[in-house]
Amino acid sequence: MNPHGPVIDQCGVAKRMERLLHKVDGCEEIKSRAVIAFKDTIENDPELYMRFHKNFDGAPQYDARGRLQVRDYLTMLQCFDKIIEQAPAHDSNFLVSLPFTTILHWWMSTPDGFTLLMDRRVNDHFRLIFAEWSKYLVSPKSASVLNRGPEGWLGKDAMCNMPGFVDLFECDPQQRHWGFTCWDDFFSRRLRPNARPVEHPADSTYITSACESTVLRCSYDVRDRDKFWLKDVLPYSLTHMLAADPLANYFIGGTVYQAFLSHYYYHRWHAPVSGTIVKAYVVPGTYFAVLSDPDAPSKPDLTAFYEQQPFFTHVATRAIIFILADDPRIGLMCFLAVGMAEVSSCEIMVRPGDHVSKGDGMGTFHFGGSTHALVFGPQVKLEFLKEPGEFVEVRSSIARLVVD
Repeated sequence: MNPHGPVIDQCGVAKRMERLLHKVDGCEEIKSRAVIAFKDTIENDPELYMRFHKNFDGAPQYDARGRLQVRDYLTMLQCFDKIIEQAPAHDSNFLVSLPFTTILHWWMSTPDGFTLLMDRRVNDHFRLIFAEWSKYLVSPKSASVLNRGPEGWLGKDAMCNMPGFVDLFECDPQQRHWGFTCWDDFFSRRLRPNARPVEHPADSTYITSACESTVLRCSYDVRDRDKFWLKDVLPYSLTHMLAADPLANYFIGGTVYQAFLSHYYYHRWHAPVSGTIVKAYVVPGTYFAVLSDPDAPSKPDLTAFYEQQPFFTHVATRAIIFILADDPRIGLMCFLAVGMAEVSSCEIMVRPGDHVSKGDGMGTFHFGGSTHALVFGPQVKLEFLKEPGEFVEVRSSIARLVVD
């Protein structure tokens, strides 16, 4: 399995984009109430109206990879209107599985685009649009893309990127759609009872992976507040990561471990230690804000997202779960499930006061791409067992407590 996902076929992305733009060409009617509300806000707010025009005025007809681009806000909204009527078909191209990101991709990485996509008014409308799309993605109609055809998520091409699928996940290839009831049922699929057993379940000195993921990095001596928007450094800033929670002070000078979940990976979260849930809540955030990057047009699409994961931990929608480990040498730790781009829905399945054993389920992502982080206090000395870029199975050991 390629830890960064499949190789991107830029021609495939371009063809999908052209097909979508052809559908909306000459179409003036918008059906979605959420998209209509977004349109009304843009057109009735003079500041937003000016800023949207400014963003699209500079858009090229084709990007650096020869992909046709959306060049005005009305076409953007018409594309959104089409997208929320369908589930993402399978395609090995990363952006095809993120159709809204495909529309916004060019100006996401521009300074003006960044400022606009950080605007709360804009994000509030994306939230309403995604709430409408989510209703479709949990409906039986969305299961139409769960088939064995060339654009089906159960087909040969898709399964090449999800090896061992039938043995790992609760499904029945003899049933229609393999037993999945909708797109989201497939995306948030469950492991079979004996799949991915907990490594060293009784040894509290081992920390296990909370997610099926690819290691990004480990950072040490993390600061309370830092300039997390510095693209060449991307430090962690605890106060902002943890939404100004008073418990953030406990982790000053501590360690952050972060890893990425491909859209092909298993998307549920599991407790990395045994302990008691202290707090658990979701922080709303931005959906498409990425740091301005003049080199983005020359980079593979997934690489651009992969590099900005630390930034997302500060601004994107995220679930924050504080766990007081049974082992006092670990003490309080924190798990962050960070949504990236489309929908970015995080569902927490534990409550304060619950006790979890290492490997127990804690929640799941829905619909969209994701990354996650583990945060430890400065008193916790860890030997990490995985290297950046290495794929790790959920519930496998990623670190060991260094005991004096």
